[in-house]
Amino acid sequence: MDERRELFQQMLDQDLIQIILSNTTDPGRAEKVKVRPVFIRGQLYFQETLYLGNKVFHSNLQKEDMLERLLDYTEHCFRQVQISGRSREATVLVSKKGKVSIKCRNCSHAESQKQKTTDLSHDRRKQYILQEGQPVDFLIELGVQMQDGRIVRAKYDKFRQINRYLEFIRDILERLPSDRTIRIVDFGCGKSYLTFAMYYYLHQLQGRDIQVTGLDLKADVIRHCSELAEKLGYDRLDFQEGDISTFQGADRVDMVVSLHACDKATDYALEKAVKWGASVIMAVPCCQHELNRQIHCDMMMPVLKYGVIRERIAALVTDALRAGLLEKNGYDTQILEFIDMEHTPKNLMIRAVKTSGIRPRTGVYSTKDQEAMDRLMEFLQVNPTLKELL
Repeated sequence: MDERRELFQQMLDQDLIQIILSNTTDPGRAEKVKVRPVFIRGQLYFQETLYLGNKVFHSNLQKEDMLERLLDYTEHCFRQVQISGRSREATVLVSKKGKVSIKCRNCSHAESQKQKTTDLSHDRRKQYILQEGQPVDFLIELGVQMQDGRIVRAKYDKFRQINRYLEFIRDILERLPSDRTIRIVDFGCGKSYLTFAMYYYLHQLQGRDIQVTGLDLKADVIRHCSELAEKLGYDRLDFQEGDISTFQGADRVDMVVSLHACDKATDYALEKAVKWGASVIMAVPCCQHELNRQIHCDMMMPVLKYGVIRERIAALVTDALRAGLLEKNGYDTQILEFIDMEHTPKNLMIRAVKTSGIRPRTGVYSTKDQEAMDRLMEFLQVNPTLKELL
């Protein structure tokens, strides 16, 4: 045990590439485990990926905790450990009688340089939060990944979309509370690819204490998502059937998500987020029909007379006014490209972070801002629902 402890202590640092534990003696506990170093908020952790049947579990541990975990695994679960580092490699074998043999070797200078070169090259490629080749339970169940972690070819755009969404969440992670349960509501969750992704990222990868509710009008969708959450053991994720405008399932919400809620449903989601004082709002609006029906401007008739152009202008104006109204209510608001236009024309996300009325980049929302927005609405003869709700 002392020899193993010394080896693991030496190898568990940022120069570690990977540890693979295999040849299990207890398949009911784990069939295989992989360990790699990760940095979370600037601190070194070790991410454990545990494979059990068709499920994959992740946990992030500090060095001392991971050390004890490895010692326990080699004592009670695995007979083989392969450790790869940038300058050193080791193999640990445990016989049926419990005899331990350890073989170590130092990597040559050429091997060490090759590993460093490979890593740098890999960093220049797109680094997804969820990596291809690493099985993730919800992606497998939703048909995005195969059992071995390969992405289903027809689902690769969905895989990219999920990762892009998680990048947006990663950017605002520090705005969410860390000293209590994070309450999240996902309005119009649909089939919930992104709801499951959000839960997996925040709870499984980041270790946050969260409670997520997905809401949708379709009973069959809610039933399917509820069954999947139970199957995956996502016990802090629940789904409810209901309408956004009448939802009363929470008194305090930290983050409101609304992805492709149709037409005015987005406005009701934004209204509830503002009245809850949610720290973060993420909305991808869809089917912005309201202003398309209202918009009228003699000066712009040469443009508005073309249906497709009218529809696109109305959609952009709708979302710009929504962003402005959120700014007026104390949010630092951005409009971001969600995914490429080649995949869907509904590719804009409104991301708003509560700032107590102060917008860090451009200053306080002013009377001039309000007057300018009022003039625009008068010029186009529009009266958006969100303005009335707020």
